Amino acid sequence: MASQEDMLERLRRLVEVHRGRRQAPVRFRPATWRPWLEPHGVAHVLGLGATDTTLTPGDRVISRDDLAAARQALGDDPEALRDLFVAVMIWGAGTTNGRAPRYTSVALGDARLPHVLEATRRAVRVGELTRAYTAFTVRGVRRSFFTKWFATIDDRDAECERALILDARVFRSLNALGWSSREAASTRRWTARYAAYVGAVHEWAGSLGVTAAWLEWLMFDLNGHVEA
Repeated sequence: MASQEDMLERLRRLVEVHRGRRQAPVRFRPATWRPWLEPHGVAHVLGLGATDTTLTPGDRVISRDDLAAARQALGDDPEALRDLFVAVMIWGAGTTNGRAPRYTSVALGDARLPHVLEATRRAVRVGELTRAYTAFTVRGVRRSFFTKWFATIDDRDAECERALILDARVFRSLNALGWSSREAASTRRWTARYAAYVGAVHEWAGSLGVTAAWLEWLMFDLNGHVEA
């Protein structure tokens, strides 16, 4: 595995090239989602985000800022918590993950979902990411999406090691940079590997003068193509 110094040097070159870039809102197609959400009474979530005249008629866009605003507004209402989860699934899928509407419907039909959403929110908000990782056991939702839920629901101060997204695209960039979550955590257990990843990205971001969320997004966007 690349040393800390090597990782910082490789990341520094990427940051210098891409520093001015920002994550764009994600396009989604309400007509695709509606049949899967209406039976669960959550089709109103499709009104989040905004319309854009440059899109295919009927499509909308949703951003990370939209998710943050929805999180701030939800309070302790369990129904609102479920709505936010659906919004995260929509944002995470965009128009490229054709299976996400079906998997979201499967999750909404899982009786464990309300408890899991509340339990993982409590764990994330006190920084217990390994507990949250262990607790997210809902049909249809795997790491790429439930870590998006963690990152969205984490409302702690920026100085904390807030939860980050870990999906296949981020992994490709980490691997291409020579970093291994298994070696960093000294175990194969994914709970520990996720916590090691979050800690590492926050450490790198602090050294490079960027936010951990932006650095995570950059690795997602590069999708393994890390040649500066």
